[in-house]
Amino acid sequence: MIKAFGYAAQDASTPLAPFSFERRDPKENDVQIEILYCGVCHSDLHTARAEWGGTNYPCVPGHEIVGRVTRVGSGVKKFKEGDLVGVGCMVDSCRTCRSCREGLEQYCEVGFTGTYNGPEQGTGANTYGGYSDTVTVDESFVLRVPDGLDLAATAPLLCAGITTYSPLRRWRVQPGQKVGVVGLGGLGHMAVKLACAMGAHVVLFTTSPNKREDALALGAHEVVVSKDKEAMAAHVNSLDFILDTVAAPHDLDALLVLLARDGAMVLVGAPAEPHPATTVFNLIMKRRQIAGSLIGGIAETQEMLDFCAKHGITAEIEMIPIQDINRAYERMLKSDVKYRFVIDMKSLKQDAA
Repeated sequence: MIKAFGYAAQDASTPLAPFSFERRDPKENDVQIEILYCGVCHSDLHTARAEWGGTNYPCVPGHEIVGRVTRVGSGVKKFKEGDLVGVGCMVDSCRTCRSCREGLEQYCEVGFTGTYNGPEQGTGANTYGGYSDTVTVDESFVLRVPDGLDLAATAPLLCAGITTYSPLRRWRVQPGQKVGVVGLGGLGHMAVKLACAMGAHVVLFTTSPNKREDALALGAHEVVVSKDKEAMAAHVNSLDFILDTVAAPHDLDALLVLLARDGAMVLVGAPAEPHPATTVFNLIMKRRQIAGSLIGGIAETQEMLDFCAKHGITAEIEMIPIQDINRAYERMLKSDVKYRFVIDMKSLKQDAA
């Protein structure tokens, strides 16, 4: 076993704190990775505080990992020592169900193994995430980081990037389409960048007038304050696609009516409480769709990283030491970050010394 060190939540109500544990030695198909950077996702906070239920403690969060390969198993073919790699939200799946065979491991019918909070396939054991110094992962769930990308700003692509890229690709967003993005947070700012790179005319919907300048700087063509009834009315029946990134309950009907006939609204934000029910007539009168989307499969995640490298896309980040993680959680709750925290894992050495 490999000695590992990180930060963990011991229960739902106590702050994350230093935690020593063990990782497995690389098996035949495993890659051991020195973690350089780890993004901080809203899912980390929800899980650490058991807001979605089912948290296994101790919980070491973190599923936006960028690092360097330090060891490989004898059967590893895709990676070698020194390679720069990423690990996203999954580290395994059943690999045999229909979804896995189709490259949609995120929808594994047995249930994928999360990078943290498990459960491991077969054993049901807990897994520990990227708020740590090292991780061991099967090569099939390791991503290649393309040359030229800033490593720290790449980390959030492993969750925020693929969460927004996957529905944009699944619903075939293309040049000339009019795309709405709801919310300009960790997910929303990535959605704006990606949709613009796909050639869409992007309209950012926000409740915060002070986000207008940022949205335009990120590439949005228009910004609509959703509390402005006249501004909202001007977009009724005009959008081909809406990506809703907001992780708090809100009125979906006000957004549905913005879709043109056969338009789709896809939800990727995951509020702790349900949205208010939608009006059926807003769906059937224009054959509109409302859907949800998770992350992407491994092949699609690699595709996303390559797309981002081609278009020079990374996340807007604020770098923090691991010792500031609890304060970062509180700031996330206040939307006080532009637009994603990333932990510099070198800071772990202060506690390990």
